Amino acid sequence: MEQKLGVQMSEEGLVKVCVELPNHWAINSETFWASPLGVDLYRLENVPFFAYGLSYLDIVRATRGADGILQIQEVVEPSGHRTYRVRFEITERERQEDLLMLLRPFGASLERADSRIVAVDLPPTSDHLGVFDQLDELEAAGYLIFETCQPRVDGSFDDAPDEEESRPPTSADGAGE
Repeated sequence: MEQKLGVQMSEEGLVKVCVELPNHWAINSETFWASPLGVDLYRLENVPFFAYGLSYLDIVRATRGADGILQIQEVVEPSGHRTYRVRFEITERERQEDLLMLLRPFGASLERADSRIVAVDLPPTSDHLGVFDQLDELEAAGYLIFETCQPRVDGSFDDAPDEEESRPPTSADGAGE
């Protein structure tokens, strides 16, 4: 890992870009690895765990803030990928993995944040409605809760302000959009 003009770079030439999430139920910001494309453009190289309105391989515009951190300003070119997020209600890892395997036939890729939160990436050719229906069934059975990463607030990657404190996501928060 090296620093170049205050920007964190990986050995693969990727840089960190960030979004602030002051209204989010879990965290205040999220960072992503991104490929620099020139003129403030970057391609996201990992799946969002918490931000809304962003997906794997989206091309974004990011500018350096006063703190030197590259802040995502907008999506310039959506990749066509979709993101669902899963928060398991069950703690048995083996059972979680069995349930996640049900999503693979629909073309889903999975990335874990921790022992309970999983980001589900759906390429443009995947069956996102099949994944939605499967997750909806698993939620109804009490195994998990899920949400889409559809934008919540115009012009923001953040959650909408909520009167409830620390509310976890649910499929009612925009699933199926």
